Amino acid sequence: MSEVYATRRERLRERSTAGGSASALVTRPANVRYLAGAAPHGSVLLLGSGEDVLLCGGPPTGEAVEGRPDEALTVRVLPRAGGDPAVAAAGLAAGQGAESLAVEEHHLTVTRHRALGSVAPRLRLADLGGAVEQLRVIKDEEEISCLRIGAEIADQALGELLESILVGRTERHLALELERRLVDHGADGPAFATSVGTGPNSGRRGHRPTDRRVEEGDFLSVCLGATYRGYRCEIGRTFVIGTSPADWQIELYDLVFAAQRAGREALAPGAAYRDVDRAARQVLDSGGHTEGLPPLTGHGVGLEIDEDPQLAPAAMGKLDACVPVTVEPGVHLPGRGGVRIDDTLVVRPEADGGPELLTITTKELLAL
Repeated sequence: MSEVYATRRERLRERSTAGGSASALVTRPANVRYLAGAAPHGSVLLLGSGEDVLLCGGPPTGEAVEGRPDEALTVRVLPRAGGDPAVAAAGLAAGQGAESLAVEEHHLTVTRHRALGSVAPRLRLADLGGAVEQLRVIKDEEEISCLRIGAEIADQALGELLESILVGRTERHLALELERRLVDHGADGPAFATSVGTGPNSGRRGHRPTDRRVEEGDFLSVCLGATYRGYRCEIGRTFVIGTSPADWQIELYDLVFAAQRAGREALAPGAAYRDVDRAARQVLDSGGHTEGLPPLTGHGVGLEIDEDPQLAPAAMGKLDACVPVTVEPGVHLPGRGGVRIDDTLVVRPEADGGPELLTITTKELLAL
């Protein structure tokens, strides 16, 4: 992996230099992880003119499940607790003779930005912008492998839950059990707070589990994800509890399933982000559901659960191969419940078989 990290840093260095700064300071945790490997919380990365330095508030323990810092990096631990690694990095850059330092202004607070300027007043601070986030959009096969394993873990945890007795159990209890199963099967932990919605709560995006108990005839919607070696995936499914589905449930489920399929089929290198969103949204519109739809059809995943690209009506840009995204349309009917179906896929060209589906739990409407 050392060569991989070195290549990533060199690509960033080229972008920073093209913007007029030979040195760059990376502070956003996911970006540090992408360029340096696992690092203690709060660490920052300085791409300097002479060497690349990982500055940490404390020494790496080597126990992080994601791995260790890249061995090619110089690791410097602050001599006293409570210091700010970013401020120390600015001082180091000035000491190396840098005239300009590119920083992630979208991540720095105003107070922290001022502290950087005060420790090195002659150092011009430029904006690195979202350069690292842009590099992170296209994944290499090692990253995709981590997502694939995370998806297998999430599928396994969900499958086991569906084999248990569900009636009478609370949303909160089911969410906690799912998160425990993720860890039992090898996940670092959940990729985000697990969502379980029953009855009138089902189908709501981002629903926080309550003490409502599962009842016969309920829709049950579940959205969970696993983190594996720092990479996060997502899956969402909807089921009916304990009986044959009602006609309105079948009709609503079939509509959302058709929308999700349309979104998945639209994934291809060169497809516009908003066209993927439109493909799914048009199906829901045709079924008379134009109000209260989610603001987007899907989003990128990786070291964070919500990354670029955003598959939304006004999103600008086109998909590339090897970009993992979710496709997650849903409809929620206030007071009745709803349906959400969510998969993680990797964009692949048609010659390679088209989009690669990572989450494979059945999308058939099951009565549990």
